[in-house]
This record gives sequence, C-alpha cells and structure tokens, in this order.
Amino acid sequence: MKKIISDTVAADTIPLKLVVYLGLLAAVVLLLAQAWNIASPVLQEAEIKAQAETASLSLLSIQGGYARNPADRYSPEGSMCTLIFSLPPSVRYISFGVDPDQECNGNLTDSEWVPENNTLIYQYKNGVKKRMLLEGKPIHFIKGIQNSEGIWIPAESQDSSQKASVLESTGVVIEAPVSGEFRFEMVTLDGIKYTMARF
Repeated sequence: MKKIISDTVAADTIPLKLVVYLGLLAAVVLLLAQAWNIASPVLQEAEIKAQAETASLSLLSIQGGYARNPADRYSPEGSMCTLIFSLPPSVRYISFGVDPDQECNGNLTDSEWVPENNTLIYQYKNGVKKRMLLEGKPIHFIKGIQNSEGIWIPAESQDSSQKASVLESTGVVIEAPVSGEFRFEMVTLDGIKYTMARF
C-alpha cells in the first residue's frame, strides 16, 4: 500500500495531459465559432425571406376582398391584413410596389421612386437588394393618412387635382428598424383598387 501512495511517475504527466486537453477544447470552440460566423448570415437571410413570404401571402389574401370607398364616410372597412416584421438591423428598408433607391446609395430622397407594382423589395445596408414578386392582378400600394375625422384615406387623395395614373405609381416604404405590426387595407378610388398602408 505504501508503494502505491509513493508512486509519483504518473503525477508528472498530469500537467502535460491537461495542457493537451485544454488545447483541443480551445480548437473545438474556435471551429464552432467559425462555423457559426459562416452559418449566421445564411440563417438570417432565411428568416428575412420567410417573413417576406408570409407578408406577400397576407397581402395576396386580401386582394379579392372588399375595397372601401374612402370618399364615403359610412363605407365599412375594406379587407385588411396585418404584417408582422422583426427584421435584423442589417435591413435598411422594405418597400411595397416601389424601388425607392435605384442607385443603391442608401439615400431614399435623392431620386424619383421607380414604381414596381406587385413587388416587395428589401435592401440590406450594404446595398444588396432582394425582390419578391406577388402573383396575380396588378397590386397598387398607396400610403394612407388619417383625416380630421379619424378616417384613413389615401394620402394623395387630399389634392383633388391628382390623377389616378399618378396614384398608380405610388408605393409604401418602411425604413429601418423594420419591426412591429403594419396594417394594410383595400380601398377603391376612381374605380381602381389600392392596398393602402394604415401606419
């Protein structure tokens, strides 16, 4: 028994084994961190695409529904959908029916917005754009505002000199942070159906 307790040959190898095991553990952690850095953007893109696809399906679902006449204050509400987004900070904007940054310079006010009906576009802060086409009949997006009576009306309909062709070329943009609930309602104006943003 005394011989086993006094045997110190194995004790000399413990620190060396500990260093080797810690080195292996550090290598595994570094490989996992590198794999996460590679996989994270892919997973993030998949989540953004899934939210955009869900939004497009919701918008398509109301297109055949009732369109409210904003000129008639007693008209019942049109078909509505609520889009829920929680996009990461890397997304600069998401737009409906318009390309607000055709130069991809990050400035949404330096040039005319290019109408793209039936299109949902999201752009990253690095300038990369992704488009999603909405199938079916033309979908005209328009921004809404509340009038003095609290009724939502198309923003451009305030000016009676506006022509329907000008209204057809409008769109809606949600700038970063793209997070929260955003409601859209079907309205009709001069015989044309619009998908109006109520936010």
